[in-house]
Amino acid sequence: MSKQGLEVLGQDGVGGCCPALLTTPLDENQAIELAKVFKALGDPVRLRLLSMIASRAGGEICVCDLTPAFELSQPTISHHLKLLKQAGLIDSERRGTWVYYRLLPQTTDRLATILTRPAGQPPAETGPAGGPS
Repeated sequence: MSKQGLEVLGQDGVGGCCPALLTTPLDENQAIELAKVFKALGDPVRLRLLSMIASRAGGEICVCDLTPAFELSQPTISHHLKLLKQAGLIDSERRGTWVYYRLLPQTTDRLATILTRPAGQPPAETGPAGGPS
């Protein structure tokens, strides 16, 4: 199969589905969609859940293995998982009594693409508080 006709999307924000935040301003719809994902990631419990799901050997984990890792009730864990799912970060599948969760890498890859500084672009200089000088 020839690779001549294949195009890699999301590279440098040119012709891709996901322009880099540092190269192209987001339009209103992009900002609304990204805000949902970042809001879902803005909670320590959800970040831990996502990390546990993403790092699991085999690519998926049973909710029965997630709940004991937290000092939270099962309904609270389910609520956090629901928010991660609504943000498009994870997906789930019911198998009998248990629900298994897996990462949706296309969403995390999209975030990585959006937040990545284009190759060759120097880092911004920072002042004493970490902001621009």
